[in-house]
Amino acid sequence: MTSQNSSHTTGHLAGDTRVLLGRSLRHVLRSPDTIITTAVTPIAMMLLFVYVFGSAIEVGDGDYVDYLLPGILLVTIASGIAYTAFRLFTDVSGGLFERFASMPISRSAVLWAHVLTSVVANLVSVALVVLVAVAMGFRTGAGVLSWLAVLGILVLFTLALTWLAVIPGLTARTVDGVSGFSYPLIFLPFISSAFVPTEGMPGPVRWFAENQPVTSVVDTLRNLFAEQPVGSDGWLAVGWCAGLTVVAYALAMRTYRRKIA
Repeated sequence: MTSQNSSHTTGHLAGDTRVLLGRSLRHVLRSPDTIITTAVTPIAMMLLFVYVFGSAIEVGDGDYVDYLLPGILLVTIASGIAYTAFRLFTDVSGGLFERFASMPISRSAVLWAHVLTSVVANLVSVALVVLVAVAMGFRTGAGVLSWLAVLGILVLFTLALTWLAVIPGLTARTVDGVSGFSYPLIFLPFISSAFVPTEGMPGPVRWFAENQPVTSVVDTLRNLFAEQPVGSDGWLAVGWCAGLTVVAYALAMRTYRRKIA
């Protein structure tokens, strides 16, 4: 009996999430400028670093755009997270959550719909950035399995940041408050191996850069693109992303229950 109830609850959650996901995706399709805007800043950053600073940065063999792209992909996702928090804030401030609470739908389905919309929208933005990088000379010998691994890590990274974004999306009182959440996330790749090797950084900065999650994720993506062994960085990247996702999910659900209680 318990197994049947659990199965019914899971099916109910999946069905409600699918319906609400369709609603969220329709909103995104009606405003495709949000996806384009998300990609514009990272693309401009990539153009600036490759064509202005690239010749002055030593990254060993290979083109600088090949070195830079993994970090730019993470910046793209961090930029897109701001829109996720804003969409959630808009639903909360507009009273939509109160209306959903009075309906026979799974409560967590509302959040899952926003989270999955974030994954889809950010992957589209990432694809746009990759296309521009290819036009700029990015080349990779990565096979299908390596590309699938890249995709998996980017999805995990997006899930981790999106569940973090749910918290300010639920609790912020102003648009400025919710939009400011993404600034530290966008800044974090600058203190990592995303733009320059960590070897030339001052001691304390280098220690932080080499032990924060962005560096392990960037190095893993870079090795996958280059068809090189990922080593321990791969496990660190997955561990960081999975750990952040679990913690952020627990905090987000706790915040949500308090919000609609």
